[in-house]
Amino acid sequence: MENTIIVSITDRAGIEKQYEAPTDMNMNVMELCKSYDLPVEGTCGGMALCASCHVYVLSEHELSEPTDDELAMLDSAFFVKDNSRLGCQIRLKDTLDGLRLALAPVSG
Repeated sequence: MENTIIVSITDRAGIEKQYEAPTDMNMNVMELCKSYDLPVEGTCGGMALCASCHVYVLSEHELSEPTDDELAMLDSAFFVKDNSRLGCQIRLKDTLDGLRLALAPVSG
């Protein structure tokens, strides 16, 4: 379908599923997860002020560089890895077709 990509997301139980994602609505990964009822809170509403949408990028897609705000938030998050990103900061676009992500564990 035009203006739609496929994003594979592995949930916290280790189950990977593919999701259709629109690229013409200016959505981000956090919003995509919420639209499919995945356990991503997005407490700050996508402002990079919390880490409740923390994901691991598993594919080699070229993403925009993290902002200083995103890096600061990841610096205070749990279970951060080299491939950690905030889902709210990854905008869905055509070049991300086939993107593979995993939800980061929650603290506690």
